[in-house]
Amino acid sequence: QVQLVESGGGLVQAGGSLRLSCTASGSIFNINRMGWYRQSPGNERELVASIRAGTINYADSVKGRFTISRDNAKNMVFLQMSSLTPEDTATYYCNADLTRSRFDALLTYWGRGTLVTVSS
Repeated sequence: QVQLVESGGGLVQAGGSLRLSCTASGSIFNINRMGWYRQSPGNERELVASIRAGTINYADSVKGRFTISRDNAKNMVFLQMSSLTPEDTATYYCNADLTRSRFDALLTYWGRGTLVTVSS
C-alpha cells in the first residue's frame, strides 16, 4: 500500500503565508514526479505546481507566490505559499507518480487533501 498524507492547511488572512507538506509512505521503489493540485467548490481540480528531477512547473496564477520543493530522501514534497488571496482558497491535494518495484508500471497516487482558507 502507498499513502500520501498532506498537512499544513488552515485559515490565514489575505497576504499571509502557509507551508504545505506531503509525505509518501508505504511500498515505494521510486517516485518520479510529485505535485500539488487544488480544487474549490464548483471548480475542477487544477494543477498548482509539479516537480520532477530538475523540472518545475507552476500554474500562471501562482507564479512568483508559491514555491514547490522536494526532499527525495524522505519522500516529501512541500508547497510554500505566500501573498495568499481569497482566490487561493481550496482543498490542496498532493500527488505522486511512482513505482512500487522495478518491475511495476508508473502509477499515480493521491492524498486526501488539506483545506486552505484565505480570509479577506
